[in-house]
Amino acid sequence: MTGLQDRLTSEQVEEFGRELDAIRQRIVADLGEADVDYINRVIKTQRGLEVAGRGLMYLGFLPPFWLAAVASLSVSKILDNMEIGHNVMHGQYDWTRIPELNSKTFEWDTAAPGDNWRHSHNYLHHTHTNVLDKDRDIGYGVLRMDPDQKWHPYYLGNPVYATLLAIFFQWGVWFHDLEVDRIVKGELSWAETKEVRRKMRAKATKQIGKDYVLFPLLTGPLAPLTFLGNASANLVRNLWAFSIIFCGHFPADVESFSEEETENETRGQWYLRQILGSANITGGKLFHIMSGNLSHQIEHHLFPDIPARRYPEIADEVRAICEKYGLPYHTGPLHKQLASVAKKIVTLAMPPKGALRALVGGHTDRSTEARQVTVDAQQDSSRAGIAA
Repeated sequence: MTGLQDRLTSEQVEEFGRELDAIRQRIVADLGEADVDYINRVIKTQRGLEVAGRGLMYLGFLPPFWLAAVASLSVSKILDNMEIGHNVMHGQYDWTRIPELNSKTFEWDTAAPGDNWRHSHNYLHHTHTNVLDKDRDIGYGVLRMDPDQKWHPYYLGNPVYATLLAIFFQWGVWFHDLEVDRIVKGELSWAETKEVRRKMRAKATKQIGKDYVLFPLLTGPLAPLTFLGNASANLVRNLWAFSIIFCGHFPADVESFSEEETENETRGQWYLRQILGSANITGGKLFHIMSGNLSHQIEHHLFPDIPARRYPEIADEVRAICEKYGLPYHTGPLHKQLASVAKKIVTLAMPPKGALRALVGGHTDRSTEARQVTVDAQQDSSRAGIAA
């Protein structure tokens, strides 16, 4: 945990907040036709890639065409999830009043129902970013991603759980909304999840039916190849989304906070927490588009409802403000951030210093105590015999 109050004085925090507010106000005032044209171009490209991928599957008996189909569908799914779905559902284009870009009704091509995700992500995650026991994205209820999460032998499987989560990421996000960890703790009853489960079933049925029943059947005798192609495209999308999201939230230098630290938080303090609890990934223009501009996770956490295409143009300004106040601005290439995340996953699988010793010591103490009880009983028996 870090001490937010130790970073800057109250006056500095508020001035820091005003400078970031000024950036936001400037961008909001400048939103217009160029932003609408951009998202429409991305949507048109995504739809074109999906149509191309579905069409190429009819030639899937030829390996080059099957690979081209998988590549086309993979990019289509990545764009739909990252640059379109994630950003539209954040309300980044609500100002346009275009029905297809309405954050409250938009649905994406992934297992997680839009309504469930809007609650767990837009509200819980972005309000309580990196606040332990409040931000359920810390470890997704599966992983130990913070040293202040109480260690349990279960977490020895951290690397295995992380690998499975990466492979089945869309289903991990789908399952995440059920809040099983809270049900286990008794904080939430099964009956209270009825509506969430209804939406989960409906969306899962739709996704499975589309990718693994309808489209394979449409290709007739090539159905097995189409099934495999769709599964491969989903796998590529899952691995990519997992990598980008985890690199924005869990590299080594990213910090977490306690609930006490964030009580009565001002706007400036909220901004400060976003800076300290996020990391960027360096790359070129295409890389940023494919990441949904979540490669600018710092800017996204600061301004989640501003069109993500604007993050690159304000990144240098945000970084300069951080330098002015002596604050870190975590950033690095994808391979470096991935290595940092992987190291954290493995490191936090291990018990803290003394925990394993205490665990083993507890068993030793109990064994010693049991042996002592046996010795005492034998001595009592001997003394009783002598007395007799």
